Amino acid sequence: MKKDGKLAAFWRKDATRTVMASLISILIGLAVGAVVILITGLTSESLSLKSAWEGIQLMVLGLFSTGREAGALTFGFNGTNIGNMLFRATPLILTGLSVAVAFKTGLFNIGAPGQYLAGTAATLFIALEIPSSVVPPWIIWILAFLGGIAAGAVWGAIPGMLKAFLNINEVLACIMTNWIAANVVTWVFDVSNLKNMVDNSKSGYIYTTAYNNVQTPKMGLDKLFPGSQVNGGIIIAIVLAIIVYIMLTKTTFGYELKACGANRYAAKYAGIKDKRSIVLSMAIAGALAAAAGSLYYLSGNTEFYWSTYQSLPDAGFTGIPVALLAANNPIGVIFTALFMSMLDIAGLQLTNLTAYNEYITDVIIAVIVYLSAFSLVIKMWISGRKKRTVAPADPPAEPETLGEETEPAPEQTAEAAVQTDTAEAGKEASEQ
Repeated sequence: MKKDGKLAAFWRKDATRTVMASLISILIGLAVGAVVILITGLTSESLSLKSAWEGIQLMVLGLFSTGREAGALTFGFNGTNIGNMLFRATPLILTGLSVAVAFKTGLFNIGAPGQYLAGTAATLFIALEIPSSVVPPWIIWILAFLGGIAAGAVWGAIPGMLKAFLNINEVLACIMTNWIAANVVTWVFDVSNLKNMVDNSKSGYIYTTAYNNVQTPKMGLDKLFPGSQVNGGIIIAIVLAIIVYIMLTKTTFGYELKACGANRYAAKYAGIKDKRSIVLSMAIAGALAAAAGSLYYLSGNTEFYWSTYQSLPDAGFTGIPVALLAANNPIGVIFTALFMSMLDIAGLQLTNLTAYNEYITDVIIAVIVYLSAFSLVIKMWISGRKKRTVAPADPPAEPETLGEETEPAPEQTAEAAVQTDTAEAGKEASEQ
């Protein structure tokens, strides 16, 4: 009886239903991807049922693919794939946190791409303009990282101030600041001396930070995952996620942000400075998105293509489904970002080892994103389902007529005996 009660209470928890809704979204997305692969394999002349089965295997286990042996796919520990997954997950964790923090305050931060660009520009200028022959590279790294965060915070605070003081919708303001950032960054790099002129095959690329001996330390991860791009940035991203979680759940400041998001006017009536909360929330969101760009380009092995007016960085937009799938939980963002980057690696394996291409994983991500948007409906379905499956408790027994003696139920005998002994002992103690 007690176990059933605990199980029912566990299913009634909102956190349990949230996790279940996310898992269901992921499973449905993977199932849709498998169906697409199967249909493609059966309808294409160049593919077959065997290739479809291989595609499904790589979609699920692509992270552990080690290639082919005698024509058959092989699987095992692949340090390169896992390390690259961690490297790709680093910016996704931070952009996901950026969107999640804004969501907690009742705001939709679609401006993460512009904030990402602002942080990237500031980071690259600091990392490449300060000569490492004069200043130690590790000091330049810290200045570049902090400078990028500061630039993103300022850029994120702009739509926050427009929302707080002029009541301009933050989505519209973020869209405008995205393209302003793209064109400003393009112009700034276009007139700078940072374009890669050493490699004649490059056109419109900025030097990597390693050109100035500035790069994120590996922290021993390169030995665990040899041949990959992983570095200490993943550790920094996870630490920032934990800090954001503590800030939102364990501090007064975090409570004020969430209260303002729940009801701005009620929070103001309670004495919370709503305008300050909105501006600070967007500034923090901008700083986190900028940190994503900073860590990505401070790795030392990634080049920045400065003609950003052609497109906005994908990492800024991918942060939205990462936050949705994690239900805006900072700790959950870590796992959803890892999952999204795992799908990216699986897509590359599909392209390299089969006749399929990585766009199938985009279909999976799209389905998951749509289902994440309907997470409330899925949670309601789960709640109704559990209510039907969990057996109702036995109705209370009707009172017996006076004079009739009934023998207690076996499972109640021990409890009744303990209660009787306790009552008698208490009575004796009081008499003494």
